[in-house]
Amino acid sequence: MPSLSHSLPLAPTATELRSGQRDLLEFVNEICDRIDALEPQIQALLSEPERRARLLTEAASLQRRYPDPTQRPPLYGVLLGVKDIFRVDGFSTRAGSQLPSTLFTGPQASCVTILQKAGAIVLAKTVTAEFASDEPGPTRNPHNLAHTPGGSSSGSAAAVAAGFCQLALGTQTVGSVIRPAAFCGIIGFKPTYGRISADGLIPYAVSSDTIGIMTQDVAGAALAASLLCHDWRATTMSAKPVLAIPNGPYLAQASREALRAFEQQLRLLTNAGYTIKRVAVLDDIQSINTMHQQLTTAEMAQVHQRWLAAYQQLYRPRTVEKIHTGQKVSHAQSTEARSSRSQVRVRLEAVMKREGIDLWICPAAIGPAPEGITSTGSTLMNLPWTHAGMPVLTLPAGKATDGLPLGLQMIAPVMADEHLLAWAEPMAGILQKS
Repeated sequence: MPSLSHSLPLAPTATELRSGQRDLLEFVNEICDRIDALEPQIQALLSEPERRARLLTEAASLQRRYPDPTQRPPLYGVLLGVKDIFRVDGFSTRAGSQLPSTLFTGPQASCVTILQKAGAIVLAKTVTAEFASDEPGPTRNPHNLAHTPGGSSSGSAAAVAAGFCQLALGTQTVGSVIRPAAFCGIIGFKPTYGRISADGLIPYAVSSDTIGIMTQDVAGAALAASLLCHDWRATTMSAKPVLAIPNGPYLAQASREALRAFEQQLRLLTNAGYTIKRVAVLDDIQSINTMHQQLTTAEMAQVHQRWLAAYQQLYRPRTVEKIHTGQKVSHAQSTEARSSRSQVRVRLEAVMKREGIDLWICPAAIGPAPEGITSTGSTLMNLPWTHAGMPVLTLPAGKATDGLPLGLQMIAPVMADEHLLAWAEPMAGILQKS
């Protein structure tokens, strides 16, 4: 089956649009032609009958506002996909559910406003699993339509991979940015917890919900992050980072295929002069997995208490099951689980300091995207880093035996997001050979 992916990286596209090297109206029409041809198969976007007309009107308005290329904002004309759990002016919000959209009205998410002020045009709302949880939408993986794109930020990942948009917003409460980005062969960046304001979001679990960025290029992710993340400080890193493999039961959760590919990625990095250590950590991963599940399901149950009472017949079965599971979590259990977040972070960062580690590296998922779209895949490789609130980035890193993309996950200490993205750029080029 031929891949429907399409190269359209954010940073060079933004440069071409700002300079006028690429005409904005022609660009919008090209994208709309591509969507018309491929979206019926991929199903990454929420439907909008007059999308092309709206986009051309907004693009023309942007042209009139910024006739001088030297005065154009950094994301001038860039097309933005927004996961349908964010509120966006002019679009209804359903959170992938059948509940009335009137339940979710409110002010637009500030992250969307920031990107619009920087010149981005909202292409579409993107498909999400129901309430960003376990019930998938109809989206398929552009690399192979028989496989999931991952989730819950399914539409965002697929839309970027298919070249529908150059930038998309997703959210991660366990693995919903990093895993779909890896499955779709793109860049996924989950910043330090809380570094991008989460207002205007239909919450899943407020102690873990983190807004993330999807692009095809590290430079594009860094550009978007510099606009969205609080207190961003531009940085360059001359020395190579010291990398560490989190050996032990956590890493053993990955499949044989993922681990074989990981060893090839390690060889490439070692040959390129990177120092890689193997360090035993996360020996209590089963306890961490349980605590994160307890915390997130308990908070989800609180979010949905009134909605479920009034509209249970409109919820899908796995969402109801998860909410009921969360209702059974005791206050003592959720309190302990919430406290464990900082404890896990402190332990991991203490090991990093003691061993001179700059970044943890590991597979971004337990394997390639599973066949079918009834599941979005396992979150096990993403969970501890999300639990700890640490910044994470996944890079495309070769292909599985079935030809589907694999990703390498990189994790930095809290608030070292700038360093993570700066270090990632040269590593991305090396991993293209895997």
